[in-house]
Amino acid sequence: MDLTLLRVNSGSRWIKYLRRRGEIGLPMLLKSGFWLFQYRLSLLNMESVAAKLALDMAGDAESEMREKVGEFYRSEIRDTVSPIAREALETHRQQGDRIVLLTGATPYVAEPLAEELTIPHVLCTRLAVENGRFSGTVESPACYGEGKVHHAERFASSHGIDLAQSYFYTDSYSDLPMLLRVGQPVAVNPDRRLVRYARHRGWPILSW
Repeated sequence: MDLTLLRVNSGSRWIKYLRRRGEIGLPMLLKSGFWLFQYRLSLLNMESVAAKLALDMAGDAESEMREKVGEFYRSEIRDTVSPIAREALETHRQQGDRIVLLTGATPYVAEPLAEELTIPHVLCTRLAVENGRFSGTVESPACYGEGKVHHAERFASSHGIDLAQSYFYTDSYSDLPMLLRVGQPVAVNPDRRLVRYARHRGWPILSW
């Protein structure tokens, strides 16, 4: 999703958005910046970070999160969708391919994007909700690294999809497990580590 369908990193945009609204202080801003730095180097322990953030949200109403992120999506994200990504999606539709958004993001930003792009299926990191409020935990595994493979394999099994015949597009070396799982891996706007690996493997490298 980030830096593939979108020309920006939605996580970075979200932190800046919350900072402008006065909802996070400098310590959290610095911590978030460090996490984003680790993500870019494919060194982030997403399970640990997701668990910490989910715990901070325990007791908050999910409906309020959906409303806030919806406004964030409309004001900060909608206009950053890559036109080339739209064209690629249309090509797959014309070929009769089943399109799935597989992302480490939460559904609160992934689902509006999927709706915008008419992507019928979303596999993402989900926060546990009880009686309309966040319980403080993440549904395991988070949709990141090997977790993406888990979600993709489960979806493929239930929908009769052969991953050996499937495409997967990503910008991040952290998605290497999923890139190696499909038959048609594609690097889009790749980070440095993924550029090197994609060149070594002879994978397509695209700029969206």
